[in-house]
Amino acid sequence: MLSGIALVLAFALLLVPLAVYAGPPVVKALSGEAPERQTAVPSYQRPPAGVFENPVVQPADPDAPLPDPAVLGALLDAELAFEGSGTVSAVVSDARTGTVLYERSPEATGMPASTLKILTGAAAALTLDPDSRFETTVHAAQDNGGTVLTLRGGGDVLLGSGASDEHAVVGRAGLATLAEDALKELGPAPGTVRVQVDDSLFTGPALSPAWNEADVEAGEIAPVYPLAVNSAWLDESRQGGERSDDAALAAGDAFRNALAAAAGAAGITVEDEVTRGTVPGGAREVAAAESATVAEQIEQMLLVSDNYLAEALGRSAAAAAGREASFEGATATVAAEISGLGVDTAGMSLADVSGLASENSVTARQLADSVQTVLVSGDDGLRAVARGLPVAGLTGTLQGRYGDGAAGLVRAKTGTLLAVTALSGYVTDADGRLLSFALVARGLDGNTAEARAAVDDAAAVLAGCGCR
Repeated sequence: MLSGIALVLAFALLLVPLAVYAGPPVVKALSGEAPERQTAVPSYQRPPAGVFENPVVQPADPDAPLPDPAVLGALLDAELAFEGSGTVSAVVSDARTGTVLYERSPEATGMPASTLKILTGAAAALTLDPDSRFETTVHAAQDNGGTVLTLRGGGDVLLGSGASDEHAVVGRAGLATLAEDALKELGPAPGTVRVQVDDSLFTGPALSPAWNEADVEAGEIAPVYPLAVNSAWLDESRQGGERSDDAALAAGDAFRNALAAAAGAAGITVEDEVTRGTVPGGAREVAAAESATVAEQIEQMLLVSDNYLAEALGRSAAAAAGREASFEGATATVAAEISGLGVDTAGMSLADVSGLASENSVTARQLADSVQTVLVSGDDGLRAVARGLPVAGLTGTLQGRYGDGAAGLVRAKTGTLLAVTALSGYVTDADGRLLSFALVARGLDGNTAEARAAVDDAAAVLAGCGCR
């Protein structure tokens, strides 16, 4: 009974800082609705001019005292000691001033795991209009007395196979709706209809040689194309499991099947085979469907740690930046955009933008500095990065982590590989000071769970500590 009362009181105390920077997204996430962009900030939430320009993230008390680095350091050192192999790199900074409050091997380079998605999200937000949408189109052309319909991918890998759902992020653009719209525009006598897929937007290899074959087989990633049904997961209703090894043709098959179902009643024949091809010259656009906004897709990527979506966003960002929409273009774009934010990228080396590749090398300082920069930025797109990070004990990849300690207070991107566990994000401490942090444990060997618990406990210390 006492523990239950304590839990209720603890959550009551959490409500004030949670409402300040996490309230609207958490409510939306729990209700299943897409989070809305915050467009106005009450005067009592506005910090001194020039300090926090991001209205989505505000400190509970901009004038709260800083933690004492010596006190904080002793507590963090104790929590970050875990059994077994591995080393820890960490940086904790005051989000308002950038003052470093704790560091431990901050310049050590190595795999960041999925915390790399913070950098990818920032790069996508900086190169793409956050309110823009990816468009999937259908084009019709005459073909030996019949009609060829070309389904052209525009970068939306969160397509649905059914009807478009304007309230959804996954399935905002539906292939069944595209098929019905296209059929209406074909006219009364289109002849036999043949479907092909144009996936030429992305260039270079679809599958990175830097990815472990076991990760591909497990569905962590798959060959990347500019159109896919729910990030190529075979079970469209999930964010996990096996993925299609050819998401573009799988989307084409879903479109063809929906088209055949609708065309049957009109007596129109649709060929079974779906092939690849480019939009023929002179073809006319007969249907189009728009994705959720770029900002919403960034939030989705961060919330569920979607590797496929991360890679697709990275390629779209590369194209927007004038580079090839390839692996090389994506990694170059992420590094360049993060450097452009003022983060020192010396020593950073990227082999992908999802965090799966073992060749990725990022420091804890680069992660923490990226988060701190996002928090104080007034850039509209970067708000999606701050807003998209999972909330401890409540949403996304942090939903099952944290009990009654820092639930609702820690907001961070997780990262887990066999030899790495990482957490990077922000937290409001007990005095209302907003802190940014990166905690990375590498060189693990069979003790990933212990290291992850240590990292979680360290973040909880930040949430509960005034530390003076």
